[in-house]
Amino acid sequence: MRIALIQQHATSDRGENIGRGIAAAECAAAEGVRLVAFAELAFTPFYPRNPSCGAPPLELAEEIPGPTTQAFCDLARRLGIVVVLNLYERDGDCAFDSSPVIDADGRLLGVTRMLHIAEMSGFHEQGYYAPGDRGMPVYHTAAGRLGVAICYDRHYPEVMRALSLGGAEIVVIPQAGAVGEWPDGLYEAEVRVASFQNGYFTALVNRVGREDPLEFAGESFVCDPSGRVIARAPLGEDHALIVDLDLAEVARSPARRLFLRDRRPELWTRMLDFREEDA
Repeated sequence: MRIALIQQHATSDRGENIGRGIAAAECAAAEGVRLVAFAELAFTPFYPRNPSCGAPPLELAEEIPGPTTQAFCDLARRLGIVVVLNLYERDGDCAFDSSPVIDADGRLLGVTRMLHIAEMSGFHEQGYYAPGDRGMPVYHTAAGRLGVAICYDRHYPEVMRALSLGGAEIVVIPQAGAVGEWPDGLYEAEVRVASFQNGYFTALVNRVGREDPLEFAGESFVCDPSGRVIARAPLGEDHALIVDLDLAEVARSPARRLFLRDRRPELWTRMLDFREEDA
């Protein structure tokens, strides 16, 4: 099964950004791709690089379903591909960092919302996003069982394990990662470990481009269920990373054959009880 990770820069022209994304997806589909995924806030500037002034800027957010999801639903139906987006979503008086998942027949299957919200230099996300309220769904798509862990959520082992327990074969990670943000390959290492411990493919798709004070790195990559990086996109360039996956590797992985089989979740409550007693 062939997938494509589209890492691209974003300008202030949303329509132009979407147009480039659609063109990239069309080129990928022409090469036999069945799943196309985009980076975090792929079609707009990365708004949280600057602090918000009080309340979240809802005027920058968009509803789901809405014009962007409709454009990609039409595309998915026309090309017969699964599409994973990431948008700044408005829902009433709240806003979320959200990934709509669209099946190959053009149906919007659902929306994953980022659960954990970062706050640090260049990533002032708590002024923009409410914490997600929809858990970690796994979608049954024409390209396999698919989960999404949006950027900061990938740091939480509970998130990555929940997707495995939900049956995910592929976990897409839309990211906005800056050059030098994680030295010594640490962010890559944790994704490799997540693939190994949970027995699925991970597909991290990062944005590129200079957006002061950040320069986004690109270097999107895919890991197999044994934790090996099997493909990587270039640093700092618009690029469609096309990768062939053998989903049969999921069932053969150490996690699916051993680690998940031998879990003892009945002990965890007792461990918490012991900790409280010790305190």
